Parts: sequence; structure tokens; C-alpha cells
Amino acid sequence: MKENRRNWYLKRNKLIIIGSGGHGKVIADIAIQTQEWENIYFLDDQEIGPVMGISVVGKMNEYHKYIKSHYFIVGIGNNSIREKIVNELNNSHAKFATIIHPNACIGSDVIINHGTVIMAGSIINSSTRIGHHSIINTGANVDHDNLIMNFVHISPGVNLAGGVKVGTKTWLGIGSSVINNIDIHSNCIIGAGSVVIHNIIIEGTYVGSPAKLIRKNS
Repeated sequence: MKENRRNWYLKRNKLIIIGSGGHGKVIADIAIQTQEWENIYFLDDQEIGPVMGISVVGKMNEYHKYIKSHYFIVGIGNNSIREKIVNELNNSHAKFATIIHPNACIGSDVIINHGTVIMAGSIINSSTRIGHHSIINTGANVDHDNLIMNFVHISPGVNLAGGVKVGTKTWLGIGSSVINNIDIHSNCIIGAGSVVIHNIIIEGTYVGSPAKLIRKNS
């Protein structure tokens, strides 16, 4: 009986997902599996019908209709676009959800800030800090004492050893790896399958094993 009452309490919350594309759909699936939301809706600029049985109730710029009654999560994988939308929502004092898949493994003394999504099979070990509006994607391993800043995307199958710092708006491509105690600058792209063994201090795109700079940001 106590468990039923707890679920009833949790499900009073209502969720708006900005964007109904692939990333938004995965977020919706996680939100459903958490059983924490009474209602889930999409906002999307494409004029489409229901997605995964979830109604698209308007375009993205109609978020103001739901500011007082709903929590928000931005279902856009691109870090810069996600940041732009979040900043607009922040100006309207939106409330942001944090979405964590029930099968994610979260260690002790881990802090996950609002707007962040933790996907299925991911592991976040002890004393790690995850910033606002970041993505820890499917099957990613984030070891102890990591610092993941805001608007970061850790792609599926990424492996971060202990003590790694990932700067704001950096994207680690699928299957990339970072050895322990490495700092990665903000606004970087680490290519799929790359291995980072040295600190990255210049903004740009890095690929290979070991990862090397192939293009500086303009």
C-alpha cells in the first residue's frame, strides 16, 4: 500500500520533451519506464501525429503554455542547439527534469544536475559530478571522480577512466576512451573510437589512437 501511494505521488508530475526525433524518443521511453510521470508530451516544429503514442501538442515556441504546469527536458542531441533552447526556457523560469533510466548504475556520492539524461546500461561511479543538461548515452562508463560539465554529450559506449574532466559543450563520439586524470577542454569533438591519452587544451576536433587535433575551432 505504501508503494502504491508513493507511485501516485510521483506521477503527479507532467513532462514536456522538446523535440520528438531520435534522441527525444529515447528520452520519452526512459520517462515511461521510470513510471514517475502522469503525462508526457512532445513539442516539435514538425507537424506530425503522435510519436510512440505520445501526442505532439505544439511547436517548440509554444512552450510558454506549459511553463507553470510541466517540467521540461530538451531532447536535442546537438549540444549548442540544446544550450540555445535551454537558455530561452531559463528566461521564462522553466522547471527542468532529470531523467535516469532504471537500469543505469549510479554509485555513491554522485551528483547529477537538472536537465541531464542518463540512458540505459550506463555506469556512473562514485564521487562523479554531472553538470546541467548533459547526456550520458547508452552503455557509457563514467568512472570515479569525473567532472562532466554542462551541455556535454557522452555517446554510447564511451569509456572514461577515473578523474577525467570534460569541458562544457564537448562531444565524445561513440566508443571513444579517455585514460585517467585527463582534462578535455570545452567545445571539443572527440571522434568515434578515439583514445585520449593527453590533456586537450585547444578547442577543436580530435581523432585517432592516440587522439590528435585535426581541426581547430574557428
